[in-house]
Amino acid sequence: MAVRPVGEGRYVVESQSGAEYLVDLPNSDCSCPDHEIRGEHCKHIRRVAIEVTERRVPAPGMTAADCAICGHESFVPESGPAVCADCWLERGDLATDRETGDTVVVYRLTDERADERYIDAADTTVADYPKNDGYPRADPVVEVVYPFSGDAEADLDERPRYAFPYSRLAPRDQMIVE
Repeated sequence: MAVRPVGEGRYVVESQSGAEYLVDLPNSDCSCPDHEIRGEHCKHIRRVAIEVTERRVPAPGMTAADCAICGHESFVPESGPAVCADCWLERGDLATDRETGDTVVVYRLTDERADERYIDAADTTVADYPKNDGYPRADPVVEVVYPFSGDAEADLDERPRYAFPYSRLAPRDQMIVE
């Protein structure tokens, strides 16, 4: 049986007879007569689950695409930045600003590109900001905070956020737990 993802957790399964059935994996639903009549998990649902587990097709909420950072084909979110799991930055991850050497904390990885995100205070885009010259204009924007400035007791939501192109940051294998 061939499995083809169609988005939003749905997959088309082509049976050996050539018939096609739509499997909605998050709802454990299949359009085949066996599932519709008996209401049991049919072989099509099981086949999709196996293909997802073996990483031959993307899991629900993911799609196959080139990562915007490393360029490797992998599974990336259907909505949001096209960034693979190896390049993904989580809230609380620590990184080093390549320009200043400062430690920053990731607030969030956005689905905006550096040449699209406008900085009102600087009257320019993230890509055109002077210290960002030379970094890819299509980089996803990462919002960061400076953890060692201001009130030491303030959490991430209370600190000013700054927008950086992803490549300007050197991610570290550490994170701050809120």
